[in-house]
Amino acid sequence: MIKTLIVEDEQKSRDMLAAIIRKNCPELEIVGLASGVSEGVNLIKTLNPELVFIDISMPDGSGFDLLEKVQGHKFELIFATASDQHAIKAIKYSACDYLLKPIDIEELKEAVAKVVTKKNSSPNMENLQFLIQHLKRADENFQKITLPTGNAYEIVNVKDIVRCEADGSYTNFYISDKRKLMISVGLKHYEELLPESDFIRVHHHHLINMNHVVRFLKEDGGYAIMSDGSKIEISRRKKEAFMEKLNKA
Repeated sequence: MIKTLIVEDEQKSRDMLAAIIRKNCPELEIVGLASGVSEGVNLIKTLNPELVFIDISMPDGSGFDLLEKVQGHKFELIFATASDQHAIKAIKYSACDYLLKPIDIEELKEAVAKVVTKKNSSPNMENLQFLIQHLKRADENFQKITLPTGNAYEIVNVKDIVRCEADGSYTNFYISDKRKLMISVGLKHYEELLPESDFIRVHHHHLINMNHVVRFLKEDGGYAIMSDGSKIEISRRKKEAFMEKLNKA
């Protein structure tokens, strides 16, 4: 059983989430319910939960304030939020899990399943520290992104991403320092997340950084030659959008 704490200021939402978890997630044992940041901090320090469900906005502070106050404690984390778009984008860039309210049971099960698969490994808190830094920014021009690779988190400068390639339900990241990182998240997720001003999906399998395009070959439908020497096909339906970005570069 995974010791679980829920931090949620609204009693109705808190009780509802607890009931859904007890009914649908037998792997979890709810050891505490907290109504805010202060109580959540105390329960984390006394109960040492392995998983914390945390609301983003609470009367006595935010979920991120709580994280800053419990640095040194290790646990898996799932955020719950209504519609804070800035927070959601920061959470995605930091490779953390989140659930939108009202909680969807299947999404809850999926998030819990990820925690269960990591049960035998110690939580890596680097991405949470990175998340706190992101949230302190006033804008959404995040310079770095956290990429989960197995039991580690790779923190990469967005500008150093040359291209991303779909590999089934995985995505391969090719970095300017010659690293290749395999991430267990589909390409569509990163197509929506990475800045549209720099990145473009030029093919079903390829998302490229226009800043790393060094040449365009007109042969066949067209190919982009990237700074790492790769030759990426431009699909016919994406060619116009690609050329428009190329001409703006």
